[in-house]
Amino acid sequence: MPTLGPPEAARWAARCGLPLSADRHALVAATAQHIHSVVSVLRELDFGDVPPAAAYRADGAHLEEEPPRAAV
Repeated sequence: MPTLGPPEAARWAARCGLPLSADRHALVAATAQHIHSVVSVLRELDFGDVPPAAAYRADGAHLEEEPPRAAV
């Protein structure tokens, strides 16, 4: 993606219904560029062996080890 300049950031913000004051154009453009660079890196990661978010438990139970079982 080409670098997003302040005028483009202002135009896209206005198009989305978020008019920006002129002093915020450069800051918003820099923030959008940073977010784009982070997302670009995340898209390159291979999550093949990572379980889906549904396997995550907020109470941390997914991190606990099973208790040792007695040998029979």
